[in-house]
Amino acid sequence: MGLFFMQIEILNLSKIYSGKRGLLGANLEVKKGEFIAVIGHNGAGKSTLLNILAGWIHPENGEVWVDGINLKDRSSVVRKIGFVPETPNLFEFFSVDYNLQLFARLFQVPYCRTKEIIKELDLLPFRKNKVRVLSKGLKQRVSIARALLANPSVLLFDEPTSGLDFEMTKEIYRLLKNYHSLGKTIIFTSHRPEEIKTLATRIIVLHQGYLVFDGSPQRYFQSAIHEKLYL
Repeated sequence: MGLFFMQIEILNLSKIYSGKRGLLGANLEVKKGEFIAVIGHNGAGKSTLLNILAGWIHPENGEVWVDGINLKDRSSVVRKIGFVPETPNLFEFFSVDYNLQLFARLFQVPYCRTKEIIKELDLLPFRKNKVRVLSKGLKQRVSIARALLANPSVLLFDEPTSGLDFEMTKEIYRLLKNYHSLGKTIIFTSHRPEEIKTLATRIIVLHQGYLVFDGSPQRYFQSAIHEKLYL
């Protein structure tokens, strides 16, 4: 089908929290292999969008299709999307190895896959460590390993470098660029202009639940919307 067939289709997607704006009538198409930054002020709907795509929360209205499969068919799409939340969704009192084994069972992937992903993300020296004793950067790496277990074609990252030091931030950038080069579709949220410039091939801006910009990084950084967000 080629590199750029339509992978995600979002139609009139809405989620409201106790009368407050979350996401309001979003319409979006994502082609395979895109690297998209979703940006906006706190409360704009960025994390809501990713949580819906990951199946962690359900929208009030709207439809989402991934590779032509409706997101409501959870069992069919769960292996297609890997999600790395801002706060790692891990079992703190279990080891790295056991965490990945548990999620491997959930995703119905063989145990040998956990060994592969541990090596791939340089986690071998920490595999027996409990997650709670790891640094924030290492927890993020384990969270990425968990998201990659089923080898999903779509990866979602919510503020992937939040709270990380300079060296670990560079490492996360390297990982994301590498997985994008392998053909994976990546959608991430960020507050950092330099991160957006370094990674994104397309930028989406949300404001008070509405999609207000969708275009190239060049167009975005020359727009009045960029000035309003960061001035």
